[in-house]
Amino acid sequence: MKFLFEFLPIVLFFAAYQLWGIETATGVAIVASILQIAWLKLRKLPVSGMQWFSLGIIVVFGGLTLWLHDPWFIKLKPTVLNIGFSLVLLIAQLGFRKNLLQSVMGAQVRMDEKRWNQLLWAWSGFFVLMAGANWWVASHFSEAIWVQFKLFGFLGLFFVFALAQGFWISRHAEMIEDGR
Repeated sequence: MKFLFEFLPIVLFFAAYQLWGIETATGVAIVASILQIAWLKLRKLPVSGMQWFSLGIIVVFGGLTLWLHDPWFIKLKPTVLNIGFSLVLLIAQLGFRKNLLQSVMGAQVRMDEKRWNQLLWAWSGFFVLMAGANWWVASHFSEAIWVQFKLFGFLGLFFVFALAQGFWISRHAEMIEDGR
């Protein structure tokens, strides 16, 4: 359910684009993202750094799209977001010796440092590939194709990669007893 909640602004963007076009869809995505964070805060649920970063990117790039009436900025948003995610993972690891994936998942998954580093590099590389794919589709195809790719391509690639990582983790992780 949390996964669906995370992708709600993308789905609403897609629906609004189909009905009203890119500028209205951009406004819908901005409002949906703000309401998403507000909902979490009102429910006293944690808002991750990744969620704040995503909100900032959609407000800035979506705002530029609306202000300048130029859809190129909203098309750049996934590229900037994915490069940002990759950089955060790499800077934390290389600059501060902190594997953020291990910090998030370490309570549920036990792996040696080598495996955690492999997982981190895999996700960092995936984010770079997603950024490149977005740039390429946004640059070489129509706006309508880019919108389709943003929803179906990104979600499909994310699901496949996450599933592959789940299988990889299950091969390399130790089971953690939960007291039962």
